Amino acid sequence: MTKRKISYAIKRAAAGLGFFTLSPIPKDKKIIEYIGLILTKEEADKKGGKYLMRLDEEYVIDGSVRSNAARYINHSCQPNAQAFRSGVRVWIWSNKDIKAGEEITYDYGKKYFNEQIKPKGCKCARCAKNTE
Repeated sequence: MTKRKISYAIKRAAAGLGFFTLSPIPKDKKIIEYIGLILTKEEADKKGGKYLMRLDEEYVIDGSVRSNAARYINHSCQPNAQAFRSGVRVWIWSNKDIKAGEEITYDYGKKYFNEQIKPKGCKCARCAKNTE
């Protein structure tokens, strides 16, 4: 059995740039790893930025490195993927079948949503329909 690599493109999306699959992805398929430097929470708080993914109460991945294409995966209130932590690694997996051309999204979590997204207005497909 050959492993087929997921092909993707970074394109304009409702929330800025987004991560789009160019090929269909079946449910429960590993899509991409969220990569970057591992920082302590204190280092991350000092640095700031929008590509910080919390691993636990003590450590954070700084995903701002250019090689981290997963940083373009936007939030959605009805995501088609989710993040799973394995030690100090975070993998994005599909949680449903995803068609070629679809934007890959996951739920950033309640705290981030309430602090960062809600004040500006959520731009995911579900919320955009509710504001039309």
